[in-house]
Amino acid sequence: MAEVIRMPRMSDTMEEGNLVGWLVKVGDTVEPGDVLAEVETDKATMELESYHEGVLLYIGVKEGAVPVNGILAIIGEEGEDYKQALADAQGDNPAGASAPAKEPVAETGTEPVVESTSPAPTKAAAPQMVHDPNERLKVSPLAKSMASQSGIDLHTVKGSGDNGRIIKRDIEALIGAGGAVAAPTSTTKAPAVKAPTTTTYISAGGTSEEIPVSQMRKVIARRLGESKFTSPHFYLTVEINMGKAIASRKSMNEVADTKISFNDIVVKSCAMALQKHPNINSSWLGDKIRINKDINIGVAVAVQDGLMVPVIKQCNYKSLTTINYEVKQLAGKARDKKLQPDEMQGNTFTISNLGMMGIEEFTAIINPPDACILAVGGIIEKPIVVNGEIKVGRMMKVTLSCDHRIVDGAMGAEFLKTLKGILEDPVRMLI
Repeated sequence: MAEVIRMPRMSDTMEEGNLVGWLVKVGDTVEPGDVLAEVETDKATMELESYHEGVLLYIGVKEGAVPVNGILAIIGEEGEDYKQALADAQGDNPAGASAPAKEPVAETGTEPVVESTSPAPTKAAAPQMVHDPNERLKVSPLAKSMASQSGIDLHTVKGSGDNGRIIKRDIEALIGAGGAVAAPTSTTKAPAVKAPTTTTYISAGGTSEEIPVSQMRKVIARRLGESKFTSPHFYLTVEINMGKAIASRKSMNEVADTKISFNDIVVKSCAMALQKHPNINSSWLGDKIRINKDINIGVAVAVQDGLMVPVIKQCNYKSLTTINYEVKQLAGKARDKKLQPDEMQGNTFTISNLGMMGIEEFTAIINPPDACILAVGGIIEKPIVVNGEIKVGRMMKVTLSCDHRIVDGAMGAEFLKTLKGILEDPVRMLI
């Protein structure tokens, strides 16, 4: 019996996925666990695996945006008539039948003059083939991307992963051994990989450039727009003397194998302050407010296409070294777009730190469903008054963005007072 493959919901915020490309073609035999295609969600590029055994009979969308539950393909027995199954699936969920993505069209009044794509790799002597040109390759999305950027023909790469799958280290080894490898000359044409295009326009206002909006950027725009315009934000700013925190960090790093960062100290301090102020660690659910018992802090990480927020679970029970390790691991996975859905879910409070970029003070938009987000600025040397004397202080400003449906001004101020007390006297983290 023919089985309809639909776009799965790969994250809690996903409403549509961007189909990057198929790794199989119509007529190929697939088994449970085989990777069918690569899908870009709002948070990562993930692999679409088959849960069925049979022959790929139909591909509904070759590439482009597909809504959750949209029809992607049909798997069945060889020679089976899939049209009835397709008609039934479209009848059950008309919105799920997705048309292939269309090419971007220039706006009225502008005329495209240049369309550029990624440059083709430089021609070189044909390397030795490892795989038959018609063979369906098993390759991870990251390895495929690295090979494309380096001009490496995957048919020349021997995989070291499970069942001969080509993975990151195989591409790194090839690059290290001799650089990019040009695709060999072959009478069989490989499927063309379509690169994102940028289009330059000339209009009365001058030259401009338009680039496609990534799936991640679409979701960032939608979710933060909803947050900003549906959650009544207000902001509280406090200045913290980081002199003792600087001294404590220096002492810890003299004896610890792991070098603690100021961000680690802020994360741990926030976790402790949230224990004392549970209303800050809460979520708006429309007709009720959820007070979260677990303290799961999201740490905003800048990536190429926007912003990702990996979550450090139960921060109040973790040491500074554990927080440091988890932040580094998750931030690295975020930049490689390898975060798993469970590593980006369950946040109850969020921290956005731009201090390392020289930003002294800023406000942040609340990350739903959190009640608050803390914007952390840089540590600045400035004159301060201590016991009637002017001294050099190392001051840091933090701004708490609050959802006024949950948090009132006094409530937010009390939280910041507690946080300030912990950061100005870090020994309190040991209590």
